[in-house]
Amino acid sequence: MGVSGGYSDLLIEHLRTPRNTGVLQNANGVAVVRNPVCGDSATFMLRVDDGRITAARFTAQGCGGSIAALSLTTELLEGLSLDAASQLDRDAIAEAAGGFPSSKIHCAALAADAVRLALADYARRAAPA
Repeated sequence: MGVSGGYSDLLIEHLRTPRNTGVLQNANGVAVVRNPVCGDSATFMLRVDDGRITAARFTAQGCGGSIAALSLTTELLEGLSLDAASQLDRDAIAEAAGGFPSSKIHCAALAADAVRLALADYARRAAPA
């Protein structure tokens, strides 16, 4: 795998052609995240059916690294059980991406925070009243 400017070929591909962007209709887990240091922000949406993530989408304003991390994360999540999805932290996203430049690891952290908060929102919505 090649690396350009510290970004893996996989991240560059996600940067050039982000996947799963836009609003997810009927999302049942939603998170709004913002990195206060760099200003990147995103809305991250999940659809969970029968304990599995069946769809993930995002909208974002930020650097290419954050958009690439969020795009990759949507692909990593689809089909995962809730337990497996809850294990998707910054390090797991960075590893799946082939690494981030050290100055851009916050991009993987933003995506991980989005997953964590969207799963928490799903759990809140799914809890018995």
